[in-house]
Amino acid sequence: MAEIVVETVSLRRTFSTLVAVDNLDLKVEKQQFYGFLGPNGAGKSTTIKMLTGLLKPTRGQIRILGLDLEQNSVAVKGRIGVVPEGLALFERLTGAQLLNFVGRMYGLNRDVAAERTAELLEFMDLKDSADKLVADYSHGMKKKTALAAAVIHGPAVLFLDEPFEGVDAIAATTLKRLLQRFITHGGTIFLTSHVLEVVERLCTHIGIIRQGRLVASGSLEELRAGVKVAGHEQSALTLEEIFINVVGGSKQDAEVLSWL
Repeated sequence: MAEIVVETVSLRRTFSTLVAVDNLDLKVEKQQFYGFLGPNGAGKSTTIKMLTGLLKPTRGQIRILGLDLEQNSVAVKGRIGVVPEGLALFERLTGAQLLNFVGRMYGLNRDVAAERTAELLEFMDLKDSADKLVADYSHGMKKKTALAAAVIHGPAVLFLDEPFEGVDAIAATTLKRLLQRFITHGGTIFLTSHVLEVVERLCTHIGIIRQGRLVASGSLEELRAGVKVAGHEQSALTLEEIFINVVGGSKQDAEVLSWL
């Protein structure tokens, strides 16, 4: 039986009268690359913040690696890696200092932290910028640094909020290589992204959220089987076509503006 590493039960989060996440039930198995999709304002970032302990649920339960997150928050946080939407890097440190610091905070001894820092800087093509302040890095370099910091301690689960946003093709290729290597070595990834082509290419399983509720979940083949689009063969449906069908949008051109 497959091991469930991320699970939510009746997860709910409200902000005053706004219901951001509404009775969300998720199950992500070990070594899945899970893409979590939804339109703007659907509750994706709120969900990932709750899953990583950055935001307390209004109600419901979260289990990560079999542990209740509320009761075992420190233990869980030591076994996960996170690239948040805003990156949250210490920008007055150099790249090398930042990775060493993060490694030490996760309990790595000095030699291991230094060794892994050097390996990650090499892998991420940041070696020549290791002694530059992170504040002086480009956006793509900061993304690569954030991902390096998220994996330096060897986590079991990675949570990534829009990791490819604003990243050029070369940096994106490096990030994808690392993520595929992470999955191959037994890790699990929970990713949110608006870049559907990347999700379709990388993810083994997909969940789609709309107005705080999970409206579809499964492999791409399972999602195709559950969607009918007129004039299209189900086996050839793209993730974009599935997504738009599920969330209630339309691929037809919008009504033109009066001056266009």
